[in-house]
Amino acid sequence: MKSASANTLRDNDLRVTAQRMAVLDAIRAHPHATADDIADVVRSKIGTVSRQAVYDTLNSLIEKGLLRRIQPVGSPALYEDRVKDNHHHLICRICGRVEDVDCAVGEAPCLSAANDLGFEIDEAAVAYWGRCPECRAHGLEATPLDPLPYRNSRRSTNEAVMAHSASTAVSQPSTL
Repeated sequence: MKSASANTLRDNDLRVTAQRMAVLDAIRAHPHATADDIADVVRSKIGTVSRQAVYDTLNSLIEKGLLRRIQPVGSPALYEDRVKDNHHHLICRICGRVEDVDCAVGEAPCLSAANDLGFEIDEAAVAYWGRCPECRAHGLEATPLDPLPYRNSRRSTNEAVMAHSASTAVSQPSTL
């Protein structure tokens, strides 16, 4: 049986390799992943692969229109396989969770600039920032001083809860 990734590569005139299939499979399983996250998944499937090889594969898949690269403010690039539509993203400023959301209104670009300055606008990239349901349920609040979760890597809600608890704990005086 042929894999969906192999068929996708063939349909787009790309040579089918274990690395390309593993990269596509990783992104399909983990949308909005960083290149490092993708490299980790690929290594677990096919063994040794360099980060540069993963970046090269990501770039070739983007050039063929099979992947999309997004980069929310303050984060490393994220990769997704939802392409050929004009969707936007919901981003939790506490744990870094990213979710797709359909276009704001109507056809692309969904929004109109107050003054297009002569540009032919064909896309609007919108990121809605806030708190995901899990972070809200744990009572986690984002403050202007909170580092964006992407600076190191995305964290789970549990990791966000632990980090929040540590940052709000009252330090006890030393008893030397």
